[in-house]
Amino acid sequence: MTSDPYSAAAASARRLAELTGQPAHDVAVVLGSGWAAAADALGSADATVSLTDLGAAAPSVPGHQPVVRSVTVAGHRALVFLGRVHLYEGHSPAAVVHSVRTAVEAGCASVILTNAAGGIAPGLQPGQALLISDHLNLTGTSPLAGRPPPAGYPSRFTDLTDLYSARMRAAARAAAPDLAEAVYAGLPGPHYETPAEVRMLAGLGAGLVGMSTVLEAIAARHLGAEVLGISLVTNIAAGLSREPVGHEDVLATGARAAAGLGGLLAAILAGGPLR
Repeated sequence: MTSDPYSAAAASARRLAELTGQPAHDVAVVLGSGWAAAADALGSADATVSLTDLGAAAPSVPGHQPVVRSVTVAGHRALVFLGRVHLYEGHSPAAVVHSVRTAVEAGCASVILTNAAGGIAPGLQPGQALLISDHLNLTGTSPLAGRPPPAGYPSRFTDLTDLYSARMRAAARAAAPDLAEAVYAGLPGPHYETPAEVRMLAGLGAGLVGMSTVLEAIAARHLGAEVLGISLVTNIAAGLSREPVGHEDVLATGARAAAGLGGLLAAILAGGPLR
């Protein structure tokens, strides 16, 4: 990643246009752990591009594929990222959000971020999808830290009041009325939380906990995109369940829910929540 991550993203967007044959895209969908199979429900790819060809780091975590698909969904030109990288893989915040910044530079005015999450709120069950209403960034960093953005970009002092777009959440509930919502707590990982930490997060108002999404959401909103967040509960958080937590279980839950998740994303896009 160059010292100017904004120029790097702009260059990656130009390269994306060359490789896909599409001058612009409308919406980006970032798939979390175990969500990759949901991409098939969005339709056949018109083009598939390696993330490394866009200057992005390749994910090292099982359940994440190092590619992005260009797909037409309900009349929208969508970028579907089948994987992401995380802070705990040793990447910088700029590397973590490079794909999202590239997507916005490529024209995406809407960004849908998905993830696998631990359930904290009472009554949640593995396999349940929820909208993210807000987040707690407990990673200890921000993609806007460091040197200020170059001329022509918004101020780094970004208002996050409507980070997770109320309009897009309303449109998602119109497409899937049973969707509940909760606050997502983003931690750096890679270890799972202790029972004491889960109790703390519950006291802070979090209903979900995971290791991604928050930095990408901030980066997307900073560049003016509307953000919709969707979590798949893949396990009940530590101390709230007698079962141990493991990544294999996260992937297995995602695999079982994949078809339904893809259908959910397709229904949301068909429902017209995009600008």
